Order: sequence, then structure tokens, then C-alpha cells
Amino acid sequence: MAKTRSGFYHTIEYIGPRPQKPKRQNFFGGWVILVIAAAIAFWFGRPLVPFLRAAQSGASLEQATLLIAALERSGTFGQRLAAAALAHSLKTISYETAYYTIPYPNGDVPASKGKAEDVIIRCYRQLGIDLQVEVHEDMVKNFKLYPQIFPGVTAPDTNMDHRRTLNLQRFFSRKGQELTPSRNPADYQPGDIVVWALVGNHSAEAHLGIVVPSPDGNFSQPWVVHHLDSKVKWENSLFDYQILGHYRYPDQGGAS
Repeated sequence: MAKTRSGFYHTIEYIGPRPQKPKRQNFFGGWVILVIAAAIAFWFGRPLVPFLRAAQSGASLEQATLLIAALERSGTFGQRLAAAALAHSLKTISYETAYYTIPYPNGDVPASKGKAEDVIIRCYRQLGIDLQVEVHEDMVKNFKLYPQIFPGVTAPDTNMDHRRTLNLQRFFSRKGQELTPSRNPADYQPGDIVVWALVGNHSAEAHLGIVVPSPDGNFSQPWVVHHLDSKVKWENSLFDYQILGHYRYPDQGGAS
């Protein structure tokens, strides 16, 4: 305001937007909207939860149970071996590569532990074939025909020979049906054994697994059961690695 000569003040006019009284924020209104939105999302999203869990694990328990039952009823050895592999994939087994002193025959490491080779051994035993015995008996007669690359190994060892991928690969090639590795899904049947090369850190390591159907039971889209790291897995990874060998044991006749 400005002061006049008479001592009075004139009002200075303010030109601009009219001052607004600050509005009081509705604190609860925003939270109510968020809660309602979350409730709607949860309610309509519940049917997706089993699907998302199945997508993460590769297949649902219901899919596995139905497929195992169907394969077990099959008259073919390969499909029954695939059923044993799928049943094995449902177990909680930690990855363990340590050397164990085990009985002979039917020797096994602790049931809660194992590695890729133990999947093969355990599944074949479900069908009455003890690879610990069969590999050992062949190695006793033909030791020099097996890989001579394991440090300190100068004779057959019933504790460990059958738990080495390269020994199993040699056994399957000698006693089973050896097929030409390919990347054509039609060449693979349930129960086939596949040996891969895992390349890392400028070196390659042999690994193996059992061919099984996909979760929807489609034989033309082969998946595998194998134990590569933390747990036994049923997954779509047949062609994720370089295939070194493809076998059927026992030899079921015919080529794929």
C-alpha cells in the first residue's frame, strides 16, 4: 500500500490470478483405489497362478502324473523308462558329485543326492536292469576299450565306473543301439539316452539324460530328464547343447 500526503493509504490493486485456498488432500481416497485395484487383479489373476508356476518349472504335477501313468501302461521298454525318468524328476535330489563307497550289486549313493549318471542308473533299476553290474562285468573283460582318462584309475571300480558319463556312453555304444546324432526331433523316442558336450571355460564336459515326451504328451516334441545342477529337471533342452551321442539300450531294433 502507498501513503498519501494526508497520511492515508491507498490500496494497491493486485493484478493476477485470484489466490486459491489450498485443497485438503484426500489421503484415504488414493489408498482405497489402490486396494480395490489390487483385489481385482488378485481375484481375476488367481487362475493364472498354476499356469505361471508350471511355466517356471517346465510342467505341472498334474501333467507329470497323467503322463507317467500313460507311459507305464505302454508295452515298449523306452516308454516305461521315460515314465521312470519323469517320476524321478519329481523327487527332491541335491546335486552331488562326490565319490562314495557303495555296495555291489544294487549299490547307490544316498537317495537325496546324485548327479546325471545316477538318474540313468536309478531309472534303469526301476525296470530291472542294474547298470552297475553290467558296466562292471564288461569293463572287467574289456577294460582297455573304455576311456583311460580318469586320474589314478588303473582297474575297474564298482563304486564309480558306472557313475561316469564317458563309461556309460562306451557301454551303450557297445551293447545297445547307437544312432546318428541329429537335430531332428523325429529321430528321438522316449527312453533314448543322449550324451551332450557342455562347453565352458575353454573346456568340454560330457553330460547325459533321458528323452521323454513334452508335458502335453507330444512325442514329436521331445524333452529330457537330466540332472545338471541344483535338481533333476524335466525340460525342453534336448537341442540346447552339442549332441555327442544318441543311444537305445537295450537295443530295441530298427533305426529312427
